[in-house]
Amino acid sequence: MEIITIDEVDRQLAQCLGVNGRASFSQIAQILGVSDQTVARRYRRLRSSGVLRVVGLKARQKVGSLGWFLRMRCVPGSGEAIAAALARRADTAWIQLLSGDTEVLCGIRGDARDERDSLLARLPRNQRILAVNAYSLLHMFAGGTAALGFLSVLPQHQVEPLRHPVGGGNVELGELDMALFGALGVDGRTSHADLATATGWSESTVRRRMDQLLDAGVLYFDLELDLPTFGFRTSTWLWMSVPPSQLAAAGESLAKFPEVAYAAATTGPANLAASAVCRDETEFYEFMTTKIGSLPGVERMETAPIIRTVKQASPTTSPGGATGLTR
Repeated sequence: MEIITIDEVDRQLAQCLGVNGRASFSQIAQILGVSDQTVARRYRRLRSSGVLRVVGLKARQKVGSLGWFLRMRCVPGSGEAIAAALARRADTAWIQLLSGDTEVLCGIRGDARDERDSLLARLPRNQRILAVNAYSLLHMFAGGTAALGFLSVLPQHQVEPLRHPVGGGNVELGELDMALFGALGVDGRTSHADLATATGWSESTVRRRMDQLLDAGVLYFDLELDLPTFGFRTSTWLWMSVPPSQLAAAGESLAKFPEVAYAAATTGPANLAASAVCRDETEFYEFMTTKIGSLPGVERMETAPIIRTVKQASPTTSPGGATGLTR
């Protein structure tokens, strides 16, 4: 297996794709000050080696529900098998192994609000699962392309022209949209011509519909990374308890930290959940003591290191160690 070495241009390219996963090679080349061919070659190398992938996903908050995730405590040594079994289910969106093979964190696929009624009933009956906590996601403070600050190597104003503006309004999802989400979930940079072939609709219709979905904020492009290859070897979930009167302030402050890849208000034993990405344990310690320590109202906090991402939000196998968070 080829050993991939990441340099500054690769990091800059990843940052640009984090801002706009479908930005053209010429747009990115202009920002980086290199040739189109250099950008294309770098992207194909990273993509083919499995350390980077752009995927197109449905923004859950735009379709009526932020969704659910389950935190399962397992018999020591059984987490891998339980995570693998859950990964084969169509109703799981993403799965991570936490805390040394003793916990599994699982996102639930589906947007309907009645999902909550059958959520636990769909869990496999398994004596190795000792306890389950179900969290309904109430409000998202950080996530998606806006929460990749840990990747930043270029000043924000330099990459901002790549960002696709999101308008308002509602769209009714139909057959074409479901086909587009399916194809873009495999590769978010699939050309309009190939999307037309995959969906059976004309290229002009596909192009127009994608623009409508992007403008409405229903479609967004996420970046899956092999984090250790990019130098980030410590990813950790934080579970915090905050008084309701200070929850909004704490969540908004948390979202401003570049280390935070995801943050949301939830139901459950803790009401503020976040995922932090750091280069190593020393950086995480500094983040926890200086930045988390400064948040208003945090009464208790529990940490759970992410050992491995077993399944991503996209429907096919993705780079190992990627952020893999539901958005």
